[in-house]
Amino acid sequence: MASMKEDRGEVDLTKRVEELDKSLSIALDINDKFQRENKKLTDKVRAAEGETSIVKTIGMNSPEMREKDKLIQELRMRIRDMLLISEQHRNILGDEITDRKRLEQEVKDLKVQMSEYLSVRVKGARDNAG
Repeated sequence: MASMKEDRGEVDLTKRVEELDKSLSIALDINDKFQRENKKLTDKVRAAEGETSIVKTIGMNSPEMREKDKLIQELRMRIRDMLLISEQHRNILGDEITDRKRLEQEVKDLKVQMSEYLSVRVKGARDNAG
């Protein structure tokens, strides 16, 4: 019986070694694929970095970029001018609103004075008539 257990143990171990061999082979294949993909991606990154470096070096000093920079500066100055004008208009509008409120109050006061004046005149005319 002892020899059967040993034989079965050896068979189990042999199967286990075969399974581990297959797993190792699959893992090595996957690792190889990942390393090739990593190499491709690394090459793409290097190429993109090189292109970016070239664009930064040449592009920033190109006539087109200088023209765009000039346009940006002009637009910034126009925006600044428009903001100043807008602030001035806001101030003028504020003054106009204040003046309008003052004039409205004066009109109300004059209406009250006219009403009182007419009331006194009408009362005086009734007193004189009667």
